[in-house]
Amino acid sequence: MVAGIDIRGVVPADAADVAGLLGQLGYPISAREAAERLEALARDPDATVLVAIGYGPVAGLIAVNWCQMLHHARPVARITTLVVDENQRGTGVGRMLVKAGAQAARMAGCDMLELTSGVQREASHAFYRAIGFEHSSLRFSRSLRRKPGAEKAT
Repeated sequence: MVAGIDIRGVVPADAADVAGLLGQLGYPISAREAAERLEALARDPDATVLVAIGYGPVAGLIAVNWCQMLHHARPVARITTLVVDENQRGTGVGRMLVKAGAQAARMAGCDMLELTSGVQREASHAFYRAIGFEHSSLRFSRSLRRKPGAEKAT
């Protein structure tokens, strides 16, 4: 536990701080966009967003979503966002957030916690390994938006 840091559910008043943290990850959005996304997640029974709060702005956040998968007997939880303010990194805030996210996933009936991470985030990968995650798969993605004039995708 990090002295002076508490973990709690995100609230609408956190939107500007959340937008700032997402910007540090390379996903710039406005406070209004952050508020809209937080509101949508608050209505989702298969998700939680938690923040680390200290003596100033939000020190970090974690978003966890879970779903049933055909190849697993119990729901699987995925960390969809994890960011610690650049001034708080290395202080234990990330560990606290992952621990709290894992607890929320257990309470939702999940037996597994997974995450994805951009290949360029080598420091993050070292952190994930240090807290017990294993490199277990590759992730592939593609856009579902059709480009004008493009052939239909399969």
